[in-house]
Amino acid sequence: MLNEILKNLDWSPLFISLKTGIAATGICFFAGLYAAGRVMRMSKKKRAFVDGILTLPMVLPPTVAGFFLLLVFSRRRALGIFLFDELHIKVVQTWLGCIIAATIIAFPLMYRNARAAFEQVDMNLIHAGRTLGMPEYVIFWKIVMPEARPGITSGTILTFARALGEYGATSMLAGNIPGKTGTISQKIAMVIQDGDYITAGIWVTVVLLIAFVSLYLINLIAGRGKRHIKRW
Repeated sequence: MLNEILKNLDWSPLFISLKTGIAATGICFFAGLYAAGRVMRMSKKKRAFVDGILTLPMVLPPTVAGFFLLLVFSRRRALGIFLFDELHIKVVQTWLGCIIAATIIAFPLMYRNARAAFEQVDMNLIHAGRTLGMPEYVIFWKIVMPEARPGITSGTILTFARALGEYGATSMLAGNIPGKTGTISQKIAMVIQDGDYITAGIWVTVVLLIAFVSLYLINLIAGRGKRHIKRW
């Protein structure tokens, strides 16, 4: 029976989730690095305010974030009307909606990890680069990024895993259209409602494997350079 289910299983939710996760992670990577770098240069009060806004999606229920996204991109609102009428871009119930929802929810993970990694960079190295006359962008890519690489890599992996499994905001903004916006998380919820626990179990196993691999990679990255730590 299990072999028959696997043979007839529609794998589109996996492909949609992977595409969404990769696209959202790419956006979060560059946006997170930029935001973290900008926030690091702000005053203490301004930094606390902006940091709270950028981290807000992490503490909000995904359905709340999805509600706000639906308000913003709905074709009954100014931005949604402009995007559809002027640029012919539809966000609601499209794959683009999946990417936007996953990006908003996963962004705080990339931002927080990037900022924490930047805070660990030795300022003496940056000052030395400036003393040698290196431009700021060269200092960033040649000094800051190599020093912050473990934290940034961990943040990237966590961002991908979070974007891959996003459900609440995606359901509200993109809907659950099979073969178009139906992700793994949405598929699990749908088949459970139908009482198909075997199919749900298959998809849950897929998600667990992806999550475990992500955590394993993070642990490998975190363990680099710590070979001399004594084992208990």
